[in-house]
Amino acid sequence: MPRRTDIHKIMVIGSGPIVIGQAAEFDYAGSQACQSLREEGYEVILINSNPATIMTDAAIADKVYIEPLTVEFAKRVIFKERPDAILGSLGGQTGLNLVVELHKDGILDEFGVEILGTDITAINKAEDRDLFRSLMNELKEPVPESAIVHTVDQAIAFAKSEGYPLVVRPAYTLGGTGGGFAHNEEELRHITETGLKMSPVHQCLIEQSIAGYKEIEYEVMRDRKNNAIVICNMENVDPVGIHTGDSIVVAPVQTLTDRENQMLRNASLKIIRALGICGGCNVQLALDPNSFKYYVIEVNPRVSRSSALASKATGYPIASISAKLAAGLTLDEIKNPITGTSYACFEPALDYVVTKFPRLPFDKFPNADRQLGTQMKATGEVMSIGRTFEESFLKSVRSLEVKVDHLEKNEFYAYSKEELYQKIKDRDDERIFAIAQWLRMGYSMDEIHTLTNIDYFFLKHIQRIIDLEKEMKEHPKDVEVLYQLKRNGFSDKYIARNWNMKEMDLYEMEQKENMIPVYKMVDTCAGEFTSLTPYFYSTYEKENESIRTDRKKIIVLGSGPIRIGQGVEFDYTTVHTVKTLKQCGYEAIIINNNPETVSTDFSISDKLYFEPLTVEDVMHVVDLEQPEGVIVQFGGQTAINLASGLVEHGVKILGTSLEGINKAEDRHEFENMLNVLGIPQPEGETAVTVERALEIANKISYPVLVRPSYVLGGRAMEIVHNDDELKVYMATAVKEISHDSPILVDRYVLGKELEIDAIADGENVFIPGVMEHIERAGIHSGDSISVYPTQTISKKVKDTIIDYAIRIGKGFKFVGLYNIQFIVDKNEKVYVLEVNPRSSRTVPFLSKITGIGMCNIATKCILGQSLLDQNITPGYMKEDTTQVYVKAPVFSFAKLRSVDTVLGPEMKSTGEALGCDDSLEKALYKALIASGVKIPQYGTVLLTVADEDKKDILDIARRFYRIGYGLYATEGTAGFLKENGLYVHQTKKISEDVEDNVLNLIQEGKVAFVINTNHNHDRKTNQDGFLIRRVSAENNISCMTSLDTANALLKVLESRSFAIASMKESKN
Repeated sequence: MPRRTDIHKIMVIGSGPIVIGQAAEFDYAGSQACQSLREEGYEVILINSNPATIMTDAAIADKVYIEPLTVEFAKRVIFKERPDAILGSLGGQTGLNLVVELHKDGILDEFGVEILGTDITAINKAEDRDLFRSLMNELKEPVPESAIVHTVDQAIAFAKSEGYPLVVRPAYTLGGTGGGFAHNEEELRHITETGLKMSPVHQCLIEQSIAGYKEIEYEVMRDRKNNAIVICNMENVDPVGIHTGDSIVVAPVQTLTDRENQMLRNASLKIIRALGICGGCNVQLALDPNSFKYYVIEVNPRVSRSSALASKATGYPIASISAKLAAGLTLDEIKNPITGTSYACFEPALDYVVTKFPRLPFDKFPNADRQLGTQMKATGEVMSIGRTFEESFLKSVRSLEVKVDHLEKNEFYAYSKEELYQKIKDRDDERIFAIAQWLRMGYSMDEIHTLTNIDYFFLKHIQRIIDLEKEMKEHPKDVEVLYQLKRNGFSDKYIARNWNMKEMDLYEMEQKENMIPVYKMVDTCAGEFTSLTPYFYSTYEKENESIRTDRKKIIVLGSGPIRIGQGVEFDYTTVHTVKTLKQCGYEAIIINNNPETVSTDFSISDKLYFEPLTVEDVMHVVDLEQPEGVIVQFGGQTAINLASGLVEHGVKILGTSLEGINKAEDRHEFENMLNVLGIPQPEGETAVTVERALEIANKISYPVLVRPSYVLGGRAMEIVHNDDELKVYMATAVKEISHDSPILVDRYVLGKELEIDAIADGENVFIPGVMEHIERAGIHSGDSISVYPTQTISKKVKDTIIDYAIRIGKGFKFVGLYNIQFIVDKNEKVYVLEVNPRSSRTVPFLSKITGIGMCNIATKCILGQSLLDQNITPGYMKEDTTQVYVKAPVFSFAKLRSVDTVLGPEMKSTGEALGCDDSLEKALYKALIASGVKIPQYGTVLLTVADEDKKDILDIARRFYRIGYGLYATEGTAGFLKENGLYVHQTKKISEDVEDNVLNLIQEGKVAFVINTNHNHDRKTNQDGFLIRRVSAENNISCMTSLDTANALLKVLESRSFAIASMKESKN
């Protein structure tokens, strides 16, 4: 059945900004879908709001609209482009929900736009909890006892008849947003109330808990001829009760009997056929470990987070095939692009074990509620492949970048048996390490099985790792033992530490014994068909399937798991670098371990090695491939931190040299270089002891900015106001830091922050643009609203920034990309805050808005082509002033309980959105709407600010009042505003347990915005502010903790409002 010829133009909906629960997997899926449809000859129109991804690159679709994913803006694109069809099932929950909203609006019927892939009936049957339950009953597929509720009282009524524990699942949400386990009425009330607010249709499913059952996922596909296949089955190591996105997952399933597997497989295929989906679908099931009883937990009628994992685990490109199926092709006529010989209707077969570990953000938020449940908290994930469970498992552990190289955390050695038991019971991100420690101490495996319901299969394999540890300690430097350790995934770093050797000496010992890994191919078919896929994983066996070619080759290091501070932007830069290397005739090789991203798609590079990003694992690939060199500057801080270890092994770092990197990263060298170049920086010094830090802080006077070197995303960066705070900082934040690096103590300069990304060739510098931050210095650049071109700085300041940027590029002898952050004080003095000798978070944003292929130019510089050779005029590129571009941060605070939402020097945002228009106000509106901020034309605002901000809040309050907004304020702020002639509703304090206290006001949705600032170091005030911010986050109400952000929001409101003033007022 050939592709459909009655449709020509297809509109694809992206997934918007990266948030917890919807990350880079949908960038990967969307990019694949667009390319797949274009291969079939369709014209593809893309709408998405995320500037950081490959998907919004101009080359991905015929036309790319970076606009908010709302009905208002999607309709405008439909009016303009008149597509024949729309595809939303590859844009995650956001894409799916937007299709539903457009359908309800009537625009699709009005313009004759057909929904492809998953039609509206199928979406509703899977997403609407009532329709889903009815369908399962029709199919005689078991679902847990449940009730659909629209009010908290309905949930309480269900609990009275069914008892606790119960699970709350809001409808049409992503990553379990607003859901959770309720063990009593108080918890049920709180979770249901939140869940109803988070659900776009104000609906929750309350169901009986089946915690403790095995959780199994099936990734299935169907075409319009009703052919249906299973691509991959996956098993969660953690039983039902922990969101699959936060769970350790293995593929294929490890503990099911053939009968169990066939039973769940048949159920999954029956469901996708009943829904009539053309494309991919994800079915989650729960299996009783003690019988053949199972339940269907939920169905995602779209390509899901697990689809990316299943694609990389099997090699089968699910999103690409799904798009072709949506366009009318069938599984038996699409060639499998991996083998090139078999067809897409052959189910993939695996002859290896895949392990996925979630990457959780608790290194960023040590005070967060770390307990894992049905609401997802992971920002990213890592995947590894091995021939044994142990090998695959331990490779994943060392891929996580949480300062561990083995299934061991040193702090657990000090725990008593009771403390360890409690740690395991707490079900947090460190549970698997605590279980390993429990078994290491010789305690009962049965006890852990009873407590956690983790299958004995997994516990016994962890015990096998512990047994090998003992053998290792009993036989130091034994070659036979070493081979067994390497076969089972032990890292050189861990072995060398236990054998009191240097890692380099162990590496040389392995080389001498020829104990090196071979590389096996991921071919979708376990060797059944001839395959030439360039996708490999390492293992310690005999036959090597990765054959080195005679071509000149370069290795590009990826950036590892997505986390706060290092996101999908580095995937963007990695992909562009590889494309340029291929265009220049090089064989481009990627090493990375992130299954969510475009860079780990087998079709991007000439060869892909799915490996941990450690010196050991990279060196094995280098030894085999013998490249011209390795590029580290596009893989974020992860790759930069490997540079010195690789140089020690004699590897050539291409682009900025290790010496140049250290000049920017090492504080003393950095200071010396800036002094030589005559460039000012905030006064400060380095400290390795508390005493020295106190001495410096008192010398330069408080407040001071303290931070470690060699970290990403402002990790452990804080503004400290006195000796006591500095002592606490040195005692707590610093233990999180991995590098043997000193603490930087700098004077905190209050002023405007700006940044540039630039390209250098060793001699000349090219600067595509300067970006201005709306929030003043003190808020991390990743959490600031960023504007291009600059709006408020003078020509003198801009010229100084450009001059300093050029001097730094030449003086540090940078080759390739670099990023500089500046502060401008009230006297227009420009300081350099920091220099990053690598690609930065803003490169995709700047590349897209200026039309300059920054990664392409930088890669050519790295290969030895100067800027002049590339016909690029060095210096600053003049901006186009007809358009304004605004990048707004996106936060996932609702998912992370107990995290303070106040913005500061440590980054907290998970993603970003772009707004573009012909004025700052319009661009700001689009960016804020795209980032999830609701901007009603009228309503009320709650003001609760620190004494230092009272003067500034007066102007803000007057402006809100002038456009017709009502004002609520807490006692101190309300008194001040009333004194200045404003009408204000004074709210009761939190401590006053009355119905109209400040928290109830927010919970009941009586305010549209909250403005809360906090410079006060009184503990009670801090606690009240924290509660106000948390309740705002959990009730989906925007809370601004910077007056600069509030000013920006007001500009938008004022541009969209008519002022309300009497004649007398308007004359004043």
